[in-house]
Amino acid sequence: MPTNILMPALSPTMEKGKLAKWLKKEGDKVKSGDILAEIETDKATMEVEAVDEGILGKILVADGTDDVAVNTPIAVILGEGEKASDIKAAAAPPPALRLASSPSPVKGEDKGTAPPSSSSPLAGEVARSAGEGSRLFASPLAKRIAKQKGLDLATLNGSGPHGRIVLKDVENAKPGAAPKPAAAPVAMDAAGEGVLKLFEPGSYELVPHDSMRKVIARRLTESKHTIPHFYVTIDITLDNLLNLRERLNLQAPKDKDGKPRWKVSVNDFVIKALAMALIKVPDANVSWTETAMVKHKHADVGVAVSIPGGLITPIIRHAEAKGLAQISIEMKDYAARARARKLLPQEYQGGSTAVSNLGMMGVKNFAAVINPPHATILAVGMGERRPVVRGQDIVIEQQMSVTLSTDHRCVDGALGAELLAAFKAYIEEPGLMLV
Repeated sequence: MPTNILMPALSPTMEKGKLAKWLKKEGDKVKSGDILAEIETDKATMEVEAVDEGILGKILVADGTDDVAVNTPIAVILGEGEKASDIKAAAAPPPALRLASSPSPVKGEDKGTAPPSSSSPLAGEVARSAGEGSRLFASPLAKRIAKQKGLDLATLNGSGPHGRIVLKDVENAKPGAAPKPAAAPVAMDAAGEGVLKLFEPGSYELVPHDSMRKVIARRLTESKHTIPHFYVTIDITLDNLLNLRERLNLQAPKDKDGKPRWKVSVNDFVIKALAMALIKVPDANVSWTETAMVKHKHADVGVAVSIPGGLITPIIRHAEAKGLAQISIEMKDYAARARARKLLPQEYQGGSTAVSNLGMMGVKNFAAVINPPHATILAVGMGERRPVVRGQDIVIEQQMSVTLSTDHRCVDGALGAELLAAFKAYIEEPGLMLV
């Protein structure tokens, strides 16, 4: 029978994606390994390969379609002897895809829930979709009893599957209970009429959020709401580092055109120093879970890279064991492919910490937001010449300020200070990173 092509999961956490472009058209012959389409996630554009041979009988999801759920049929391949009339039955999504779902929150991708169909057990229940605010389900009996008792269902916490409000929730509620604060009205207002009423018609244009901006907004809001941030700032002298950097770059091997094969930056030193500091202070090289502390054996350092529409954090894996030249080469490659949105999910997902450097933009000091599952992120300011008191003298030194944001659940103030002290030692005596 005809074979459905399903929306693939391009990473373990992906739930939706954008079908950017079809590279084959209906009626084209396809064989295993042919590139059929390009799929966009919030961070990258990836290709979808055919796994079956046949004819591309019908395209079910058009170019440019946003928020296509994983495992949704996007096209149908006809095998030998099959006709277009066979497609209708094959293309029908399995029943599970037609039911409303409330998946557990998964970090890394946009979330979405499909509206219940008329055949779904959830049809007719009270529901506020993700596009309208938060989702709320109640059984018909719970709705009827709540109405009799004069209860607002929005004030209740459901104990049923996926937060569904059931009879016992209504029976245990106190009549006349004050409505609980809800984020939905604020979100709805921020997304539409309440904000626009503040501005003169015609004085603005509306630019819809792309998937990257939606994910950045959701993840960082989640981070600030769920992670107790604690900040530690320190000033670091750069003179020794800058002298060593100059000598290393002068000794860099040349390619056949006479250009250096690598050029070490201050940021490369920062990545290496932070990685080595985490290995030296292993209690800070962790991730939080509700049941256990995840203690990492290596320091995988994410580095924030600005790209059109947002940012992405490619990860230098095992950075503590890599030389400065290797880190420099990897970062140059990652940055170029990040801006072209060609990074693979495994190249930017995970990691044990991150670096955000705004020094090259003239920023002196700032605090960054932690990106789960990390427990720390280092915000790096610009290097500048400052007067510094040394004994009884005032001297001029090249210094920069860095701020470590920590997840206070697992890296408290004293531990964060210990990590920064180790980092400072490596930066101010950079030769320690080479031995």
